Amino acid sequence: MGMGRFSLTPQIPLMIADHHLSLSSAGVLAAMNYIGYLLGALQVSRLRQHHARYLKSGLLATALVTLLSGFTADFTLQCLFRFIAGIGGAWALILITSWTQMVLAAEGAPRMSAAVFTGPGIGITLTGVLAWLMAQFHLHDATAWCVYGVVALAGALLVWRALPATLPARQQTQAATLSPALKRLLIAYTLAGFGYILPATFLSQMAHSLFASGQRAALFWPLFGVAAIAGVLLVIACAPRINTRISLALVMMMQGFGVAAVVMLPGAGGLLLATVVIGLAFLSIMQLSMRLARELTSGNLAKTVAVLTSGYATGQLIGPLVSSASVHLFASLQPALGLAAVGLIAGGWIVLQARSTPKQTK
Repeated sequence: MGMGRFSLTPQIPLMIADHHLSLSSAGVLAAMNYIGYLLGALQVSRLRQHHARYLKSGLLATALVTLLSGFTADFTLQCLFRFIAGIGGAWALILITSWTQMVLAAEGAPRMSAAVFTGPGIGITLTGVLAWLMAQFHLHDATAWCVYGVVALAGALLVWRALPATLPARQQTQAATLSPALKRLLIAYTLAGFGYILPATFLSQMAHSLFASGQRAALFWPLFGVAAIAGVLLVIACAPRINTRISLALVMMMQGFGVAAVVMLPGAGGLLLATVVIGLAFLSIMQLSMRLARELTSGNLAKTVAVLTSGYATGQLIGPLVSSASVHLFASLQPALGLAAVGLIAGGWIVLQARSTPKQTK
């Protein structure tokens, strides 16, 4: 799923170089992915049966449309493929997250549920390494799409038999309500989706604008993936000793300052700092948010995860639209990046206010 969803980032500079995209239309293409992600999350929140079927369908669809993207240069079809990849990504991530959270909590190892978030990080790292290798051979974007699709499909088939056959029955019967603390978390998580998506989408393009050598620019995306994995592992290691709410707030603010570094420190140094900081915080924010949601939820965890993911997807959707407006009005991504940094810092502050009552805490 990580490969299918995030391969667009290293593809943007290639598609622009091959005259299949502009910087503005790249924002529209990314937005189609996030529209699909939002709709997929909303559908899962209403899902009552066939969870395993949706999980497997989402994973397979994400890999297949990534492969199919290599067989067309038509912008409308590319938008359709990104839309389907977004839906499939939402199905896969929400259902596998809720399943692992519940199973590991029942096994007495809830902190290990964070390990599932290394998956997207590994996918990002793989796309980055493949992008760097393909840059050595000056491959075109169509070939690159095929490479990403084949590897993603092979990975999906590799884990196919290990995927859950069902989710626990209680996920289909218990109702979920949003307490005031969960509503604050929803707002903050929406701001997190908006704040990270601009640098995550355009990181490769920003690197290519700084370096004449495509090989050097291609190194930034795998670095982002490695940092994302490292962030997850740090949270797992520190889980017994950290307060989830305070940790989430601090990590969101840290990511906000990382995004601000792109604006405040133009050049390779600022981009390098931003890549590491944003990467460290990216999946950490997701796992800490899911962990806090579990602590605050007394009913249907799967539905709570889906609602939070819908907010995150809404933030992701707004991000590329703001970037397109920023490029159109100011011929630069800088204003949009500044707004993203402010959103992340504000989200961290909101999390600090998301206190639960003893009745709400499990």
